[in-house]
Amino acid sequence: MFADWPLLSLVIWVPIFGGLLVLATGGDEKAPAARILALAVAILTFALSLPLWTGFQLGTAEMQFVERSAEPWIPAFNIYYHLGVDGIAMPLILLTTFSTVLVVIAGWEVIQTRVGQYMAAFLIMEGLMNGVFAAVDAALFYVFWEAMLIPMFIIIGIWGGPNRVYATLKFFLYTFFGSVFMLVALLYLYNVSGSFAIPDFHQMKLGMNAQILIFLAFLIAFAVKVPMWPVHTWLPDAHVEAPTGGSVILAAIMLKLGAYGFLRFSLPITPDASGALDWLMISLSLIAVVYIGFVALVQADMKKLIAYSSIAHMGFVTLGFFLAWRILDNSGDLRGAAMGIQGGLVQMISHGFISGALFLCVGVLYDRMHSRQIRDYGGVVNTMPVFAAFMVLFAMANSGLPGTSGFVGEFLVILSAFKADFWFAFLAATTLILGAAYSLWMVKRVIFGEVVNERVAKLQDITGREFLFLMLLAIAVIGLGVWPAPLLEVMDASVAHLLQQMMTSKL
Repeated sequence: MFADWPLLSLVIWVPIFGGLLVLATGGDEKAPAARILALAVAILTFALSLPLWTGFQLGTAEMQFVERSAEPWIPAFNIYYHLGVDGIAMPLILLTTFSTVLVVIAGWEVIQTRVGQYMAAFLIMEGLMNGVFAAVDAALFYVFWEAMLIPMFIIIGIWGGPNRVYATLKFFLYTFFGSVFMLVALLYLYNVSGSFAIPDFHQMKLGMNAQILIFLAFLIAFAVKVPMWPVHTWLPDAHVEAPTGGSVILAAIMLKLGAYGFLRFSLPITPDASGALDWLMISLSLIAVVYIGFVALVQADMKKLIAYSSIAHMGFVTLGFFLAWRILDNSGDLRGAAMGIQGGLVQMISHGFISGALFLCVGVLYDRMHSRQIRDYGGVVNTMPVFAAFMVLFAMANSGLPGTSGFVGEFLVILSAFKADFWFAFLAATTLILGAAYSLWMVKRVIFGEVVNERVAKLQDITGREFLFLMLLAIAVIGLGVWPAPLLEVMDASVAHLLQQMMTSKL
């Protein structure tokens, strides 16, 4: 039924044009219409993304749902409007469309000023992020990559906290600075290949010096976006100052774009440089897992704690990706190498659910108490038992509890690390202790114990709207934790193909 539909164009342009329609509703006197229209557009986009899953053909690494303009978009540079998804990109598009629906519902009553502009910014950003995941032309990828900074800049800058100007400028300068290096690398690849098509880049045989320079250029761009240590300092500030919806999209989707870039560009285009510098990537990833875990332990602000937790968990993603070369060099174990990459991909999806849920939980408390400080809470379970059950579940998932999505990706990466080096696995496994320490320590101080003050005593449990978005995330977290096989099957052929590309492209 959907075989002839331009589904990828629809999931890109429906939210963008829908956002413009929401923007056209006018001022806050039209806020109810803006909310309803935004929710309708978000649900429609999610519905349009579902056939990408149901119609996806397993067992092939070929790009699917391909769209390519007959004529070049920019003839002078041989740039085409070229879209497609494989088993790596498609789940991330579904995560984006799902998360946007939740963000619209979460901001339904909380946002009272410039409602239309707020909803429109998220819808436009959704379309642009989908464009990043779907782009098969590198120039198109770069346009979407840069354009999505604008809505997030506006969201933090207008609806953010007291230090929002500082946070937005830091966010923009860090990410834009990294993107300049990526642009230089893409222009070099175009000059060598005569094309901006990403598959053409994958077929190139570059010398080692060129690979090293291109790898480092991509590393700067993608490491800032992940963010990896030591270019992570913009993230806690951005999270603390962003409104709840901004934090959800930032953690659930935008951090994944950098990790996606490593798989789409760094590993297949510069395989020898990736192998030669895997020690650097593994070291930076393990520092994020261990050191940032300790940093999270001492945070007094719930949002900042979850932000540092995100950095630590994304360290697991990059660790899984770059263990592949070490395993191949040590034993040639393709299955072990694939396990690391698949573990990183599952961790990306899982972290999208869990981090989004935790930020929404903090938002629920902030809407009632207007404080994110852990010391202002205590005994919340006595007044908000349903909310407490959700927050404990998500904190457990953040700790890697078996049966939740947080366990699957971490377990696969740790198993893969054992095949590379025992000490890699040992250091990676510390996240199971540190993650439990900072997650459960926060829950213990916020949720359990006696009611600490009158403000907590007067709290009301979650509304039906809040129950809806938290329940949807709970289902996703438990569903992926109990039955990860469908997701693993979708990405299996694409991961195997990526490893084959790396091996055949090797000098």
